[in-house]
Amino acid sequence: MDPSSFLFQAFVYLCAMVVFVPLARRLGLGSVLGYLLAGIVIGPYVLGVVGEEGQDLMHFAEFGVVMMLFLIGLELEPGVLWGMRRAIIGLGTGQVLVSAAVIGALALVAGFNWQQALAAGLILSLSSTAIVMQSLQEKGWLKSEAGQSAFAVLLFQDIAVIPMLALFPLLATTPRPGAAGGEEHLSWIAGLPPLWQTVIVLASIVGIIAAGRLVITPAMRLVARTGMREVFTAFALFIVVGIAVLMTGVGLSPALGAFLAGVVLANSEYRHELESDIEPFKGILLGLFFIAVGASVNFPLIAEQPGTVVTWVVVLIAVKSVVLLGLGRVFRLGTDQNLIFSSALAQVGEFAFVLASLALQEGVLPPATVQLLIAVVAITMALTPLVMLFNERFLLPRVGTREAPPTRVVDAISARNPVIIAGFGHFGNTVGRFLRANNVPATYLDIDSDTVDVLRKMGFKVFYGDASRYDLLEAAGAREARIIVIAIDSKEKRLEMIETVKKHFPHLNILVRAANRYDAYDQMNAGMLHVYRETVDTAIRMGVDTLKLLGVRAYTAHRKALTFLRHDERNLKQLAAIRNDEEYITEARKFIEEIELILQADRHDPTRDRDEGWDADGLRKEAREESL
Repeated sequence: MDPSSFLFQAFVYLCAMVVFVPLARRLGLGSVLGYLLAGIVIGPYVLGVVGEEGQDLMHFAEFGVVMMLFLIGLELEPGVLWGMRRAIIGLGTGQVLVSAAVIGALALVAGFNWQQALAAGLILSLSSTAIVMQSLQEKGWLKSEAGQSAFAVLLFQDIAVIPMLALFPLLATTPRPGAAGGEEHLSWIAGLPPLWQTVIVLASIVGIIAAGRLVITPAMRLVARTGMREVFTAFALFIVVGIAVLMTGVGLSPALGAFLAGVVLANSEYRHELESDIEPFKGILLGLFFIAVGASVNFPLIAEQPGTVVTWVVVLIAVKSVVLLGLGRVFRLGTDQNLIFSSALAQVGEFAFVLASLALQEGVLPPATVQLLIAVVAITMALTPLVMLFNERFLLPRVGTREAPPTRVVDAISARNPVIIAGFGHFGNTVGRFLRANNVPATYLDIDSDTVDVLRKMGFKVFYGDASRYDLLEAAGAREARIIVIAIDSKEKRLEMIETVKKHFPHLNILVRAANRYDAYDQMNAGMLHVYRETVDTAIRMGVDTLKLLGVRAYTAHRKALTFLRHDERNLKQLAAIRNDEEYITEARKFIEEIELILQADRHDPTRDRDEGWDADGLRKEAREESL
């Protein structure tokens, strides 16, 4: 077989992944370092299995960074993003400006002119979103103050790439040699006057936001009605690819555009389905990106100029670490968090490759300098997992690691509910309304897009997706939840979901709906303790048991159930006479809010303490706990 063929190259990269990544994880080095080592070994300077196409692969695999930013945006509601503004503007601006100034000054001392020094400072001030986010996520540090601060800086850096791209053509000092291979990449608007370019760029950003709210969600609803998962996955990829093409066409960062689209869709009922569909593609592409970085390390150049390369690598990591430590101190990060924050961001990022190529095209930096910069950038990226590992093994044990306090605004990124309800038809709907009326937050999942649409109009935050899928449950917060209610219609899907939950989320209490006694037999044989044959009464009984598992007194839960059922039956008679869909939704929402107020008022009833005497099981449990 031709070694340069697509199939052979794909085989090589996949083989490198499955060999080096598990090995690196087994040694405690993390998956990122495994990918980088795989790239170095199969690259042109060690085994030579892959050659110059590594650079082309890197541009393709950078799409994994775009997908990652889209998924991060899906986890951020606009309100949460606004709550992070101090860290984004303060830490982000400080890191980019101070790092660029210090590195630029060192470049002047090294003999660069001021234009080249400024360009080098800006290029080397950036950090790697891909490596940092992947490493922090693997180590469980994303929820920490350091993790959230690092994310804020990375987000600002992605935004800062835009003015850098606009500035570089103004710094040209030599004739433009053109892009590598004689082809120069120009955006669609490159020949337009600056004012028109600005207008088109702003219009593109506004267009993404408007499309997310007005076009994408209704289009997803239509696609979801086909019931074909592969079509929905294709549409999800279409969204991300389309945004990347648009942003690249107008000369902006495709990762920033994808992030904006993710934020706009953060409140969509399809958020979890999008996340679970795109996650596998993101993982593969990011892995390819890291391998390409490892393969791009120019060992002959390092051998020719070892002193220069090593000096720049050490100086860059040291300068950025000191700058980050100082900013962390200014923004009152604790010592442990500051060490994580500074060690995570001390490298140079993937956007440096893009900016270095642009600097070469525009005549800002000579080819020899660009080659040196690319080698230095690749080495700092490859060293990042080792720097973080050194910090984790030798520094943090002496100072400890603290997660962000619960009141910290940015922790809302990972907010999860204690109950997940899978299937929001007539049975799950009753359970969900009962729990909501009792102020129990839940995450609702349903595969029927029409049902999702109607229930969201009624005020329920229902998400579209196949709840029997492990990846969707993971995205919906099953690891942090306490209870899962399985109320989906399909008998086969219920049994499949029982096995999935038992295998991947054994800590969850499972309450499952059964269609009849034979269905119940199958579920009990599968190990289920809480089985409910479907009627309105058993749906409410399921809700009562959910309250009891969450610590509500037994008699209190039963009294609330009777109150809920009485008002629900009264409302049922009134709703039966309504034929207009919009009027039905309006009246149904009013009744839902009314029963919520009634049951919430019940919590303040001064006589409710008498209920405690009815709950013998609860009293015996408390007595046992007090005696221990």
